[in-house]
Amino acid sequence: MTQIETDRPAPLRTAAIRKEYGHVRALDGVDFTLHEREIHALIGDNGAGKSTFIKILAGAVLPDSGRIEIDGRRVSFANPGDARDAGIETVYQDLALADPLGAGENVFLGREILKPGILGRLGFIDRTAMRTETMRHLTDLGVNIPSITVPVESFSGGQRQAVAVARAAAWGQRFLIMDEPVAALGHQQTMQVLDLMRRTRDEKNLSVILISHNLPEVMRVADRITVLRLGRRVLTIAVEDANTDLLVAAMTGSLSDTGASSS
Repeated sequence: MTQIETDRPAPLRTAAIRKEYGHVRALDGVDFTLHEREIHALIGDNGAGKSTFIKILAGAVLPDSGRIEIDGRRVSFANPGDARDAGIETVYQDLALADPLGAGENVFLGREILKPGILGRLGFIDRTAMRTETMRHLTDLGVNIPSITVPVESFSGGQRQAVAVARAAAWGQRFLIMDEPVAALGHQQTMQVLDLMRRTRDEKNLSVILISHNLPEVMRVADRITVLRLGRRVLTIAVEDANTDLLVAAMTGSLSDTGASSS
């Protein structure tokens, strides 16, 4: 465990989050707690509610009821901008990179640095400053890419993922959500991304929510694991107390609802 235990309120906590789409109950009273400098994996089969839950945390979906708290203070997100303002950045599975642009332009996409003086007031972008800052973030995370200027469409899957993570880490003040970050990667690239996730936690002091179907990778990188099934939290467990059989049992329903603590 790498998170720091204190008597302060949890950095991020949800209580009794519910969401329905017509007659379908996507989330049924989900409690979840994220500690300081923790990688907390969220797992479950398709339809478990993972995507809906992270969309709520990312401000893309409004819950029907329940609470979201940051440092013990109740917050609400009307849109993704509200979540970003609260320090939450999300790396979705599709990465949302602009393929024809370089790494610097992608990291600052929508947040471009303008040139100083009158050129900036006229809307001219300072690409040199953006590339310099991007290289600083990539260096902090130990990431190597072929070039800061070439289009990211020429990068490998792992390098593209690294750019997306660097962008989120650059702007994320407190929390990083990673949605299936290694789903389409080979073994070596997967190991690189998992190492990048650890460095993001350690070097940038971010708490990470990892959504994944890959149990070996989850066991390798997570501090704690929460299992959702049919919209309900059925298990939260420290990784050192978990094993694949237990997690599969929780995911498939052969383990009864434990009411496991999320603290």
